[in-house]
Amino acid sequence: MSASGSPAAFAPGSHQIVAHGGGAFALAGMRREGSILATPGGVRGIEATAAHELNPQTLAPMFEELATAPGSIEFVVIGTGAEMAAISRPLQAALRGAGLRFEAMATGPALRVYNVMQAEGRRVAAALIAAP
Repeated sequence: MSASGSPAAFAPGSHQIVAHGGGAFALAGMRREGSILATPGGVRGIEATAAHELNPQTLAPMFEELATAPGSIEFVVIGTGAEMAAISRPLQAALRGAGLRFEAMATGPALRVYNVMQAEGRRVAAALIAAP
């Protein structure tokens, strides 16, 4: 099974990310091209190819999910691509304003942290920039 690079593709529920690389992620029995946002509610594509493109609008589905289900997310892991990069101040402010703790790192380590936290039953989300 595969999914297109369309941000509209959605896999409901919380999923382990089993592989990444080549600009894609493997999860829920599918290969998802492009960057993703994984929350307890599901995994969807996002329109971001670099850390500087992550902003409150890009991550709006996560903030909407949190507003609908307060406390459903406590920590956000941000994968910035092949290399670690800073996230924007507006995004940092939005995350703090929503009461979320967060950490940014390269995508490989970020998805491993997400998988461990998700397996532990933590209330975690991940915004992951696809790496080559």
